[in-house]
Amino acid sequence: MKFQLALLLSLGLCPLLSFTQPANASPPNIVLILADDLGYGDLGCYGQTRFQTPNIDRLAADGMRFTQHYAGSPVCAPSRCSLMTGKHTGNAYVRGNASNPAGPRDGQLPLLEGEETFVKYLQNAGYKTGAFGKWGLGNFDTEGSPLKHGFDEFFGYYDQILAHNSYPEFLMRNGEKVPLSNEVAYQSEELWHRGLGSVSTQKTEYSNDIILDEALAFIDRNQDVPFFLYFPTTAPHDNGEAEVGERFEVPDNSKYQDRTWTADEKSYAALVEHLDSHVGKIEAKLASLGLSGNTIILFSSDNGPLPAPNLNSNGNYRGHKRDVYEGGIRVPLIVKWPGKVRPGSQSNHISAFWDVFPTLCEATGITQIPETDGISFLPELLDQDQMEHEFLYWEFHWWKPSMQAVRQGKWKALRYNPTGPIELYNLEKDMSEINDLSSQYPEILDQMKALLDKTRSHSAQFPLKSEE
Repeated sequence: MKFQLALLLSLGLCPLLSFTQPANASPPNIVLILADDLGYGDLGCYGQTRFQTPNIDRLAADGMRFTQHYAGSPVCAPSRCSLMTGKHTGNAYVRGNASNPAGPRDGQLPLLEGEETFVKYLQNAGYKTGAFGKWGLGNFDTEGSPLKHGFDEFFGYYDQILAHNSYPEFLMRNGEKVPLSNEVAYQSEELWHRGLGSVSTQKTEYSNDIILDEALAFIDRNQDVPFFLYFPTTAPHDNGEAEVGERFEVPDNSKYQDRTWTADEKSYAALVEHLDSHVGKIEAKLASLGLSGNTIILFSSDNGPLPAPNLNSNGNYRGHKRDVYEGGIRVPLIVKWPGKVRPGSQSNHISAFWDVFPTLCEATGITQIPETDGISFLPELLDQDQMEHEFLYWEFHWWKPSMQAVRQGKWKALRYNPTGPIELYNLEKDMSEINDLSSQYPEILDQMKALLDKTRSHSAQFPLKSEE
């Protein structure tokens, strides 16, 4: 693919060079909203009928809705690493939800300070940059701090285990704790090793609302300069430490109390709708300041949903969070850019988190960027000729064994053990991955096996592990 791109560039045929900002144009603001464990089927514009997401649906009506977009991983930290660095999980530094080697209470494996992120390039181009929500790539006092990766300011949770709890004792503003009035019971060291952190015993201040207010204030402060707002909300991630029926923390779930649903289903629907209201408030803030016309808004999710509650969150796809089946990695992507992206449009272009780096750099006129695994999908947004990926690759490390998947055109191959059998699916005819065609197409299987075997680079932290 790199050779093909170089050839097109040398011939002057590459559509990626077709977009340039007018000399006197103000660089567009960028708002990137990242939901947490939101499924492909959780939005009205993607087929959800049991609860409503009117603000996100309006965002899709005003922009482009992608139907074949993929997260970087089926879990949080590696997916966010892929998003930031433009690398798939065969090349990224963070490839799993690993703890900081200093200890499980010290956050996640930190992103290396020397890693390039698209945020650094925006910052160097004069953007004010702020992150508000869940980081998950290293605590403030590590090399993974967002302030070492292009962000001017941060407010929220560094540690994704603490972020399970929406009523925490504190949030973080850069390197300072901001105390809250909630009371919290923390889990044992053994449970912390398993990713289980805390449960609130007194709930008074809801973190998601506090974080939203900080994000809106960031827009106010920077309305006269180009800004990048990263809003990685914790919704609708569950608090797995809480009792069944109280796992999806939301200030008010009364809307669905008359439904014959489980308590968690009622709260989950209310939590997604609460997230939707936050999207509406961000759009309203932009409109009130006259910024809507020159702001790119992107909305996506870091991975697929949990298996329960069962509200058709993964749509028609097999698998969930922690799966490399489609339900674990295919996620919504909506992009709105007034005057550039055609309202109400739909894209079937196959894209992934590692494409965001080159896309946003190109959209903002940044031309000198490092090599990534991504391809800019700006031409797709602008209804121009779009280059396609030769293939997409994932690997996932969760206890044992390691999982791998590769998609090439209509074909998807995966294996749940590096030495195990490979499953093969034709996604054009079988999006639900029901009919394994590995025995019927041996030549295709061999091609896909070669990609699974050869695509990844060495990782001391994340070697491929087989079933013992």
